[in-house]
Amino acid sequence: MEKKPVKIVTIGGGSSYTPELMEGFIKRYEQLPIKEIWLVDIEEGKEKLEIVGKMAQRMWDASPYDVKVHLTLDRREALPGADFVTTQFRVGLLNARIKDERIPLSYGMLGQETNGAGGMFKAFRTIPVILGIVEDMKELCPDAWLVNFTNPSGMVTEAVIRYGKWDKVIGLCNVPVGAMLREPKMIGKEPEELIYKFAGLNHFHWHKVFDLNGRDVTSEIIEKLYDPEADAGTPANVFDVKFFKEQLDQMGMIPCAYHRYYYRQEEMLNHALEEYNDPEKGTRAQQVKKTEDELFELYKNPDLNEKPEQLAKRGGAHYSDAACETIASIYGNKNTHIVVSTKNNGAVPDLPADCVVEVSAHVGACGALPIAFGALRPAERGWLQVMKNMELCVCEAAVTGDYGLALQAFILNPQVPSGEKAKRVLDELLIAHKKYLPQFAEKIAELEKEGVTVKDDVARKLTEQGL
Repeated sequence: MEKKPVKIVTIGGGSSYTPELMEGFIKRYEQLPIKEIWLVDIEEGKEKLEIVGKMAQRMWDASPYDVKVHLTLDRREALPGADFVTTQFRVGLLNARIKDERIPLSYGMLGQETNGAGGMFKAFRTIPVILGIVEDMKELCPDAWLVNFTNPSGMVTEAVIRYGKWDKVIGLCNVPVGAMLREPKMIGKEPEELIYKFAGLNHFHWHKVFDLNGRDVTSEIIEKLYDPEADAGTPANVFDVKFFKEQLDQMGMIPCAYHRYYYRQEEMLNHALEEYNDPEKGTRAQQVKKTEDELFELYKNPDLNEKPEQLAKRGGAHYSDAACETIASIYGNKNTHIVVSTKNNGAVPDLPADCVVEVSAHVGACGALPIAFGALRPAERGWLQVMKNMELCVCEAAVTGDYGLALQAFILNPQVPSGEKAKRVLDELLIAHKKYLPQFAEKIAELEKEGVTVKDDVARKLTEQGL
């Protein structure tokens, strides 16, 4: 049976990642015949949407395929009849991320996009928006799949299923893709010569690796991670400090790059504080802002019709390999092995069956079928259960605006030392992000009456300017 051509809607279409997405769709056109792509953004992102939209159309025009890229600031105009909706938006833009990083660091605790206090606030801002998108999808494209790349991807996917009551969703991340492309070379193999099994949470997973005879080769890769000649590269946005080898040998698994924030917390915090205290460098978000400005200058070039190399510095390498392959696998019922955030359904027995985990899955026409990983040992089980329950508190607080529950999440989060400073950081972040946190309006008004202000100069100025 011949399938109909595909309509794709990308929310957050003005993102610097969009050319990566277009490249992935062009590469897969023969298996994913797209008839139209809609890029959606908000008024504040209009200029970037127009720049990247023209760039996206040039990429298609340079290809053999006749695909029209539509631009709109109204998602309800874009959604009717969509087959796939991809999400890659950032509520509050990069200025919000700067505040997420700098306010915690001003109190000597980690500020990071998806970890610690900053990661929780990104979820508080993002979850109400994604639930609004789901409500529009229920009305305008009830058969569409939601493919989420918006961070924190695991918590956003959890909220879509738990509170949005929408099961046709898959959460994605480029980190597992990077590992599966990089590690085979370390032991003289091609990616198709190895079998991967992942389990955990988004930005908090572990994996094991086997050869085609079923032999566990994880320990061989672990050895190579400590070989100075080997490329054990971490994502561009994560400071590269080595894990303790004895720990990896004991667990017999390879941790996600982001585990450094937990296994080498002291070193990661010190590095973040060094950047925070360096006015030339600034935090990661400030660095990314410069990279983004450079990228959009490149995108303005009317002769540019392919993804520029500089995009790799942005930290989103292999985005299209995850997002586009997932869509092509659902459309063509390919049953491809992809690492996704999806409902557990027993794949990780140390967590409830109804919560979202990040696991290896076969992706086909009925979505992600998670591959059973089995029980973890005490150290990993302990971490996983703490992190998942912290995520569940964050998701509920994001939906309800319950300040006490937000405080519980802060106290539970391993990156936030509990005590008066934790509460102070929570309060300052609420003030700083007032514009994007209507669910916490009552508490924010109370904090304003008490005279709570933002301590960090950069974050305070952004807040005062309404940014």
